[in-house]
Amino acid sequence: MSPGNPADRPQPEAPVVLFDGVCNLCNSSVQFIIARDPSARLRFATLSSPAAQRLIEQSDARAPLPDSIVLMDQGRAYTRSTAALRIARRLRFPWPLLYAFIIVPRPLRDLIYDFIARHRYRWFGKRDACMMPTPELRARFLT
Repeated sequence: MSPGNPADRPQPEAPVVLFDGVCNLCNSSVQFIIARDPSARLRFATLSSPAAQRLIEQSDARAPLPDSIVLMDQGRAYTRSTAALRIARRLRFPWPLLYAFIIVPRPLRDLIYDFIARHRYRWFGKRDACMMPTPELRARFLT
């Protein structure tokens, strides 16, 4: 790993949300998370970024990963509904209450998640390019 901007280097203690940078729903979700994570515990990277590829290679992730949202936390890759619930658990109240849905069997949760993910471009649209974080948020995004 080369030296450079510290924001470019994955930090193992900081959970990282990997997301589809051209998906409007995914980008809106990132904005939602940022607004509800005032202590800035979560970091972000697009799934197509070199930072995401490094994190995936260093993790227990099994290919193929979903192309929507993945949570990388302490070398583990959480996908689909589990990622969404684990992210919600880290947000300010009342969002952590959603983590109670973890008791719903994962196949059922993922069925609903996959249905939304499969239709996200049609329902929410798609961008031509990945979102560009504001200068204030740039340190939370890995490249």
